[in-house]
Amino acid sequence: MPIEDADGFRRVLEHKRVAVVGASTTHEKAAHIVPAYLQRHGYEITPINPTTDEIFGEQAYDALKEVPEGIDLVEIFRPSAEVPDIVDQAKARRDVRAIWMQPGIRHDRAAETAEPAGLDVVQDRCMKVEHGQLVRNPMD
Repeated sequence: MPIEDADGFRRVLEHKRVAVVGASTTHEKAAHIVPAYLQRHGYEITPINPTTDEIFGEQAYDALKEVPEGIDLVEIFRPSAEVPDIVDQAKARRDVRAIWMQPGIRHDRAAETAEPAGLDVVQDRCMKVEHGQLVRNPMD
């Protein structure tokens, strides 16, 4: 069952190595704003976007399965229909501990396959909003 409580969100937000599937170079898009915010708050961001070489000063990769560095959390900014393939790539890596689907993105069946593989799943929630409410130091 996907996480829907503050303690669960806090636990997932402890993972600091984040692959952002669908990261954007467009500064006005949530897929740029959210990971840039996370990077400013100490998260290691790995952008996944096949249309560019670099985002946030980090090398971008075409797919999650191509990332050589370790990943703890996969944040998804892609249509819900693409979630099953992304979850399958995350499960195949063996280092991913959680999947986070941004607002408007959910796929119950993919979530059901992720959980038995030991992955925490958050659906239809903004990682930036939850971090700001539950983790961020008010002095930041």
